[in-house]
Amino acid sequence: MTTAQADTGRTVTTNIPARLDRLPWSRWHWTIVIGLGTVWILDGLEVTVVGNIASRLSEPGSGLSISSGQVTGIAAALYVAGACLGALFWGRLTDKWGRKKLFMITLAVYLAATALTSVAFESWWFFLFRFLTGFGIGGEYAAINSAIDELIPAQYRGRVDLMINGSFWLGAVGGSLLSIVALNTDIFAKDVGWRLTFALGAVLAFVILLVRRHVPESPRWLLIHGRDEEAERIVSSIEERVEAERGGKSLPRPEGEITIHQRRSVTFVEIARTVFSDYRRRSVLGFSLFIGQAFLYNAITFGFGAILTTFFDVPTGDTGYYFAVIAIGNFCGPLLLGKLFDTVGRRVMISSTYLLSGLLLFGTAWLFDQGSLSAGTLTACWCAVLFFASAGASSAYLTVSEVFPMETRAMSIAFFYALGTAAGGISGPLLFADLTSTGKVGDTVLAFQIGAGLMCAAGLVAAFLAVRAERRSLEDIAKPLTASA
Repeated sequence: MTTAQADTGRTVTTNIPARLDRLPWSRWHWTIVIGLGTVWILDGLEVTVVGNIASRLSEPGSGLSISSGQVTGIAAALYVAGACLGALFWGRLTDKWGRKKLFMITLAVYLAATALTSVAFESWWFFLFRFLTGFGIGGEYAAINSAIDELIPAQYRGRVDLMINGSFWLGAVGGSLLSIVALNTDIFAKDVGWRLTFALGAVLAFVILLVRRHVPESPRWLLIHGRDEEAERIVSSIEERVEAERGGKSLPRPEGEITIHQRRSVTFVEIARTVFSDYRRRSVLGFSLFIGQAFLYNAITFGFGAILTTFFDVPTGDTGYYFAVIAIGNFCGPLLLGKLFDTVGRRVMISSTYLLSGLLLFGTAWLFDQGSLSAGTLTACWCAVLFFASAGASSAYLTVSEVFPMETRAMSIAFFYALGTAAGGISGPLLFADLTSTGKVGDTVLAFQIGAGLMCAAGLVAAFLAVRAERRSLEDIAKPLTASA
């Protein structure tokens, strides 16, 4: 590494990004995946549990004076609003203060808010801490995706990112099954079971917090912010661990250097100009991917319980089993297809997963309209749709985390996450609730068709605009704003 003085600060020529990207997969990388990625399981657990316990909270003796509609309406909206605001608030600080500081702070916020939700004694308390839980989770998306992309080698980045984002659905499976146990009054009293579900989320968050202590700051972030000596120590330590794991076998030579004009901060105006002017086509791509997946998911998941009970007479207490099956299909998509995003390539896989899921949902809508489906076969159709849709939706997070410059990464993730979450969590339910609650086949078919159409449109955008980022360094995909010309 060489350094020199520049008018705006030190100039550093380094091969640290190349050294990180050339590392073979190791136990150290599994530490990163476990420490950073498992939080999505908590998010899936949170969202699913709240939906499933809504009816119990509204019953006399639950310990709260609250209606089922307030749980799925006001509380859900506050969670979404908290996630959107949290993403934007913490996203900016993640770019400014560093990845590690923020992924510790945001998880601590989530842990505290979830623990306090479990002791709610009034509806206003429940609403407040649902908002703060979302506020912490929203910040996690920006901090975690930034750190993962900057620490994972280029040849594995796609599959790892997809698997981690897809793990949300493991939490959804757990939330569905946990709710069945927690709501069983033969095991827990009405005012105890639902509290234990939130307390368990806090305990799991605490365990993850302990693991995260061993995850280092992103050396790429340290380089840009004038802490190159610390970055060198971290990377050297990682290399020593990996070499020891390989029995002392030398690592491949790193290829390529980059020269950085170090700066302590980048202004918000520079970030906005970069994302919306310099990288306008990539912004259109990110917008399309997030909106498409948000509406497809809401077309299916928002009214799935009502559809099963209204059209197929499935008892309300049994819908959790169907949702668990759907959630398993969601997790299998990123798990089984993830490697193809690194080998076949981003453009082909992103566009094909979006288009396939949209076309399959159109087919499901047609079969539903014809009266050809049962509760079981409809669930099977949803599984097929979401197998591809989940991989596509996870690739949306991957895309916005790797196609913008280093200095704007966390804020870009935060912006598109907030955009997609707001569209999916606010306008989506408003639209699909009216369609799926009428009890008319044609209205539900229309809901499916809207979600499918927007997903296909996003797939077509990806076919033309997706960036060929597979196995390329982040600095090659989008040169840092502080890099030498």
